[in-house]
Amino acid sequence: MLPFPQTALRGPLPFAFLLLAGTSLNPLAAGAQSGPETIRLDEVVVSATGTPTPAREVASSVTVITADQIQREQRRTLPQALAAVPGLNIVQIGGPGGQTSVFMRGTNSNHVKVLIDGMEANDPSTPNRSFDFGSMLTDDVERIEVLRGPQSGLYGANAIGGVISIVTRRGEGPPKATARVEAGSHGTFNQAVGFSGGDDRFNYAFNVSHMRSDSTDSVPPNLIPPGVRVKPNAYDAYSYSSRLGFALTDTLSVNWVGRYTDGQFRSTYDSGFPSRPTSYRSLSNYAQAFTRGEVVWDPLGGRFVNRFGVSYSNQDRSYRSPDAFGALGLPTENLGERTKLDWRGDLELAKGHMLIGGLSYERERLDTPSLTASNGNKAAYLEYQGNVADRFFLAANIRHDHDDSYGGHTTYRIAPAYIVPGTETKLKASYGTGFKAPTLAELFIDYRPGFNFFGNPNLKPEESRGWDVGFEQPLLDRRVQFGATWFQNDIQNLIATNAARNSYANIGKAETKGVESFAALQISEQLRVRADYTFTLAKDEVAQQGLLRRPRHKASGTVTWTPMEKLSLSATLIYVGPWVDGNRDFSVPRLKAKGATLVNLAAEYKATDKVTVFGRVDNLFDKRWENPVGFLVPGFGAFGGVKVAFGG
Repeated sequence: MLPFPQTALRGPLPFAFLLLAGTSLNPLAAGAQSGPETIRLDEVVVSATGTPTPAREVASSVTVITADQIQREQRRTLPQALAAVPGLNIVQIGGPGGQTSVFMRGTNSNHVKVLIDGMEANDPSTPNRSFDFGSMLTDDVERIEVLRGPQSGLYGANAIGGVISIVTRRGEGPPKATARVEAGSHGTFNQAVGFSGGDDRFNYAFNVSHMRSDSTDSVPPNLIPPGVRVKPNAYDAYSYSSRLGFALTDTLSVNWVGRYTDGQFRSTYDSGFPSRPTSYRSLSNYAQAFTRGEVVWDPLGGRFVNRFGVSYSNQDRSYRSPDAFGALGLPTENLGERTKLDWRGDLELAKGHMLIGGLSYERERLDTPSLTASNGNKAAYLEYQGNVADRFFLAANIRHDHDDSYGGHTTYRIAPAYIVPGTETKLKASYGTGFKAPTLAELFIDYRPGFNFFGNPNLKPEESRGWDVGFEQPLLDRRVQFGATWFQNDIQNLIATNAARNSYANIGKAETKGVESFAALQISEQLRVRADYTFTLAKDEVAQQGLLRRPRHKASGTVTWTPMEKLSLSATLIYVGPWVDGNRDFSVPRLKAKGATLVNLAAEYKATDKVTVFGRVDNLFDKRWENPVGFLVPGFGAFGGVKVAFGG
């Protein structure tokens, strides 16, 4: 299929939305703060600067999702964990396991760089090098950091919208094992086991997760042709992960992480044009492997820490469609590989002043039925991080990438913050540049003879300039917090199809503007509330029209209540406003999609020190909502299970 052109962005910002800062409640929404289970400004953030930094010193907008939050709300997949994060719009096709895209601050879905334990997870084999969030389970996740705004000065390509950094659990303490079993609606049956432990010299963690959901209705009834019986979607996946660390001496240690996911997704097959759902299902298989080894050398007692790493990823995807009789045909396979060598040094110049430098070389490879291609990139970066009188904080970085195909590219970012004495108001701002490299598919794949469409090896990177400015205000010994952040991104050289040349070209231009506001309230030690509100205007500056799948309004609220030590209750509300979308097969390229409000509930009871019983309800009011258009989100679902711990 010929790729659709990328879409782009814009809009004025009503000042009145600032007033909503007092009705938005994620203490992480406008800045680097803790998850809804805490209301502290001393949460440690890593992604914004590359080093563990107290959140009060960070000017960038970061949301931290902790393992405790994921467990309390029983979010089993990455899209579920990210659903309430401000500045993000999550689009999942066909329920659990379906292809999932994330749009950050109105930028394109392929403008988000995803890291798993420091390894880039964006898939080199997809046409736009995006990451499919729908394939990742969360049982072994320790924390997720969502860093918004252009971040190429530290992270390189594909970070125009921002970075999502996922860190898996590290073993610690006496040996312990956990096991979880869960069942419920939509044919759900999930299991997970883990084993971990560690001390000052050696740590280890091993996890296995299985998720199955074999009865998810995703086709709106009005789209089903008369006499056709549509089968529900089915998802079945296993995830295996390991993490090891060993201190060889007081100054030298080695670390290793590995992750493998194997899954399949059966979904309703459409045929014809305009296409219509059939009684048959297609089959998508994927196998993803990520691994990284690292040597850490610390010759000066923490003042100059060096990390030497090598990482490798292999993402193998295949797709099989049914014939006229429902029999699955031969698979169409795509393989993406990435190998990376890197060094990073963290040098403490003086107390409160850090200099970070790094070098890297990586190579991507694409293997499809029509083409095998590869490309390399060398990079060097430098960052200064400073703290003056524990009131003024600054992070500034610069990076140069040299790509084998498009040549050199320099990016940077500066992010100051100031804590006002007396009121403790945090004033913050950032300005940075970003870029997205052309993909191997855009550079080299020719779609012929059927489409007579060609790759363009002369493409340049997409480029962006973005800024944000905001404040955070704590009150009543930090039991109340609120704030807001205004942002804008200007993106040029967007890669789009050029019909006159039957190829790709750098002809797109986009702009996004908006505000993220939050408030957090700790009513008591047992009761906490949060809310977020995001307003986004995203416009294609060439076509002078709004971008697809970017809602103007998004809001969320969460209440966490611990009425007794052993019982934890939570309720989450997510509102997504209307947006512009195409229909199921894009035979209608632009139409108004309806918004919706979803409510989820979760409860957890510690029957003993070792046994926990839990249950949750998703989509409490059975909202029949299409996201994207033509694909229903899962309806009402009730789930329950038990978790058992051994040792520890």
